[in-house]
Amino acid sequence: MYAFLRGASPEGIAHSFPLITLEEVYGAIAFYLAHQAEIDAYLRQGESEFDALRQKVRQANPLLFRKLEEARQQTPTSHP
Repeated sequence: MYAFLRGASPEGIAHSFPLITLEEVYGAIAFYLAHQAEIDAYLRQGESEFDALRQKVRQANPLLFRKLEEARQQTPTSHP
């Protein structure tokens, strides 16, 4: 759903995920649109839980995360 929410077309999503068919993409979008409030709440809850876990791991391993951040800063990205 994140690709759809970022504006990707169903065809683009199917191309990016070759294990699912275009029909399945349209089905997932239709289901999402019919249950948007519940799915959005579910996604927000998952994101919140992930953020809490990431913070816990970061606090337990500060050296690792400092090295990861240093490596990330040295690696050029193609994202704006």
